[in-house]
Amino acid sequence: MNPPANARAGTTTRWRDVPTRTLSAAGVEFAYRELGPTTGVPLILLRHLAAVLDNWDPLVVDGLAAERRVIAFDNRGVGASSGSTPKSIEEMARDAVAFIRALELDEVDLFGFSMGGMVAQVIAAEHPALVRKLIVAGTGPAGGEGIDKVTRISYLDVARGLLTGQDPKQFLFFTRTPNGRRAGKEFIARLKERADDRDRAISVTSFRAQLKAIHRWGKQSPADLSVIAQPVLLVNGESDRMVPTKNTIDMHRRLPNSELVIYPDAGHGGLFQFHDDFVTAVLAFLSADDDTHGVLA
Repeated sequence: MNPPANARAGTTTRWRDVPTRTLSAAGVEFAYRELGPTTGVPLILLRHLAAVLDNWDPLVVDGLAAERRVIAFDNRGVGASSGSTPKSIEEMARDAVAFIRALELDEVDLFGFSMGGMVAQVIAAEHPALVRKLIVAGTGPAGGEGIDKVTRISYLDVARGLLTGQDPKQFLFFTRTPNGRRAGKEFIARLKERADDRDRAISVTSFRAQLKAIHRWGKQSPADLSVIAQPVLLVNGESDRMVPTKNTIDMHRRLPNSELVIYPDAGHGGLFQFHDDFVTAVLAFLSADDDTHGVLA
């Protein structure tokens, strides 16, 4: 089933108000939201561990949608999308490609955060004609150092959140410095802005399946990143305890056409802590010539 014409046309509605739509592809009913201009290469958002549509930062999405057509979706078995959650990053990538094809898109840019950045790498490597540019934040390559420890860290910080009455993302995404604590509280408050038509929280079964997929990714043999010829913008905080920052720096060395942004006094969620700088960097990267290569500070 193709999306209705008004869905393909895009919308200028703010992220907290944009309606949730559904699209059938590969036997799955995908839940998705879209906003921004109707022209240009669409930017597909690929979400992180345990995330549903309501976990995207409104300031980041609205900032990107000021200039780009932005489309975010729940992968199979997550949130309001049907089916069972895959237990490998490669399967998640296949589902994402099926969703993109069902939207009748021939070329896209990808923005993947954390687990979504892993999915983006697979898509770019296996479907080079489909992907123009990539933004990957808080992520690492297959076999990257410390990625196989995400399960342990996640469970520990979920327990920490329960014991302290705080959202686990306060610990998982942000540093414990005054700046990190403040940024975490502000980010978590923004995630509650949407009052109506909120997405379903991820199930425990889906959460465990995603953890298994990430663990497998961390245990894989290192991939040949030289096959990803597209321009890549790599982003992280300097103190990422979920996917250690050294993985982002390693990817910058191994990718043939990459730019690197490392935010000071920031963790896994550095892009949310420095949301204005992040949006500015992404929009500049997407509008620049494809042969751009360098390091951003």
